[in-house]
Amino acid sequence: MEEITWNDFEKVELRAGTILEVLDFPEARKPAYKVKVDFGDLGVRMSSAQITAHYTKEELVGKQIVGVVNFPKKQIGKFMSEFLVTGFADENGDIVLTALNGKVPNGSKLC
Repeated sequence: MEEITWNDFEKVELRAGTILEVLDFPEARKPAYKVKVDFGDLGVRMSSAQITAHYTKEELVGKQIVGVVNFPKKQIGKFMSEFLVTGFADENGDIVLTALNGKVPNGSKLC
């Protein structure tokens, strides 16, 4: 593992956002959803997330998650991802979302 400096870490914009809408993403190579997330003053952004193993679309709406909002946009098929959804792989390689234990304002930066 390569060490980074505090300045390196501060460059990563890890922000809290609330999921507003979840759509199927049948064109994705691996099972995934399209998620629309409100990041407060940073706006509403879309991304894809391979989180179908642990979550239904209905249970995700209203959930506050952590996203990286300063990566360049990424083309995924015909879809443009505007942020990176964060999570951890479980023992089967399925993604468990990084989520907040309490509510914070959308757009809040991890500190």
